[in-house]
Formats: sequence, C-alpha cells, structure tokens
Amino acid sequence: MNAATSSGKEINGYPFESHWLDVGDEGAPIRMHYLDEGPPAAPVIVMLHGNPTWSFYYRTLIPGLAETYRVIVPDHIGCGLSDKPQDSRRAPYYTLEQHIRNLSRLVDYMGLRRFTLVLHDWGGAIGMGYATRNPERVSRFVLFNTAAFYQPALPLRIKMCRIPLLGDVLLRGLNAFARLALPWATVDRARLTPEVRAGYLRPYDSWANRVAILRFVQDIPLEERHRSRPTLDQIESSLYLFQEHPMLILWGGQDFCFTVRDFMTGWQDRFPYARVRVIEDAGHYVVEDAHERILPWMREFLAETTFPKAPYPNRDAAAAVLGAANEPATPGSFREGGENGEASLGTL
Repeated sequence: MNAATSSGKEINGYPFESHWLDVGDEGAPIRMHYLDEGPPAAPVIVMLHGNPTWSFYYRTLIPGLAETYRVIVPDHIGCGLSDKPQDSRRAPYYTLEQHIRNLSRLVDYMGLRRFTLVLHDWGGAIGMGYATRNPERVSRFVLFNTAAFYQPALPLRIKMCRIPLLGDVLLRGLNAFARLALPWATVDRARLTPEVRAGYLRPYDSWANRVAILRFVQDIPLEERHRSRPTLDQIESSLYLFQEHPMLILWGGQDFCFTVRDFMTGWQDRFPYARVRVIEDAGHYVVEDAHERILPWMREFLAETTFPKAPYPNRDAAAAVLGAANEPATPGSFREGGENGEASLGTL
C-alpha cells in the first residue's frame, strides 16, 4: 500500500513540497498525495491528471501559475506518490465513483469554496463528476484532451489492454502502457529526456505499484452494464449546468485516443461558447508538447474571465442566459495553420 517513494523532491524537475491526506474509509489508512503551491489566500486552481501519468505531468505549469494562484494538484489513489492499495471485490478502490469521492474529501479537507478545474484524460470524468455534484464550488474550466461523456471510440491498442490476463501481463508485468504512452502521446520526442522518462515512470516500478494503471483501463465504461456507466451517465446528463461558465479547451491535434473528431467536438457540442485552441503539433500529452504556449494562454484566460455568480439549475435557464447577452460570443470557424502550429476555434 505504500507509495512508490516518500517524497518527490529527489525526482528531477519536481521540486515541490509533498502533502498527504488519509482518504481511507476504515482499517489501514490510504494516503492521497497532493501538491499545494502558491499564496494560500490566492484564487485556487485544482489540476487533475489522467492515466498513466501523475502530478508530474503538470510540473511545467505549476511554477508559473503559482506566482498568482494557489495551485493544488493531487495524485489519484494508485497513482504518483499516493498509496497503491491492492483492491478486492470488497474494496473497489479504483472506480470512477471512488475517485470522485476521494477528490471530494480533499476539497472538503482543504476548505475550498470556489476554484478553477484543470482537467486531462481521466481527470475530466473525475473532475466533472465532482463539479456536477458541487456546482456551486466550480467557477471555470481548462480542458486538455479529456472526456466526461460516453464515447465508444477506443483504439485497438487500448482495447487489447482490457483483455483478461493479457492486460495484467502488459500493464502490470511489463509496464507497457506507461512506457509506450510516452512516445505514443508525445509528438516532440526530443522532450522525452532520460530524466523526463524516469520522472513519469518512477512511481510505477513494480507489479503492485501498477495496479491503478490496469484498473483505470478496465474502468472505461464502454459496456452499458459496466459498473461505472451509471456514474458517467449522471455526469454527462448534468454537464449543461456549466454552459455559461468560462471554459478554455486546449487540445493536442495528434492525439491517437482522444481525437479531435470524436472527443473535442463532443465538448464543443455541449459548450459552443468555450474558447478553443487545437495545437496541431501536439499529442495526447499536450502539456508535455506545448507547455511554453499553454501557460500564457491559461494566464490570459484566467485574467480575462470572471467567476459566474451561481450555476443555473436547468437547461432552459442556462439557454436563456446565453441568449440574453447583449453581445454573445459566437462559435468561430476552424482556421488551419495558426501561428506556432496551432489552429484556433472560437474567439480568444
């Protein structure tokens, strides 16, 4: 159950102070690791990673954001420097529902009242799961190549990892998912120095420490009777609550899994007034590929947008607010070949 390492300071490029919170229900403690950087009284940003990454994924954004904001970055249970309990039928530690509950405990423990969510990969479903249950607490969103709605599109290479026994051998035995994700999910592979590779893989150094990597893949609710499908359906049906909330979507255009066609357009359909940039020379690990461009875009978005007073309780109310604006933002047309390799949608 122990974390892969007691602290992250010995990991190159990760000079942050570690904190832990016990999120266990009963019995032995289960420690969730998190970072808490920046001025304590500043506006709060909560950043959620996906699989098979950890808070290391956001290391290049945290220092710049922490100059102005309080930046909180947890590692999901089983990931990064959090504990990695070995689950059983009686203790399903690695379900979407449980990850949402863990996040809720962290937010309550820290006394966070209003904050911005930054979401990548599985962080989208977990973060939106929390948001739809606590809409009064979430003010703005920044999305990186993620989903919080049902979409059956899934690459064959990931489907293979869901096959019983084969998935265990590939993901827990060979660590194939975490290792291969680095070149598959990153376009500029020169950025994957030995130190960066080591940082991503450090917490996943044994069969036991890779349990969450496999469980996340198994928890993708493709089937109608999947145990996490009701949770995902509830999240999807409540996304309308945030139609009037400021949202910035920054998408790696070469993502082999969360594609522009199948996933980014799903966000645009639900949030047509979101600010959107497609970064054509970036992959699924879009922050790894383009953090130098992403940081100023995030700063600009956060400086220009304000917190909504309160979420609207139904679709008609949200639509009325959007339609009543004197000069409503309008969805822009797709423009190929933006500067620095990105294409833009919407108004920035």
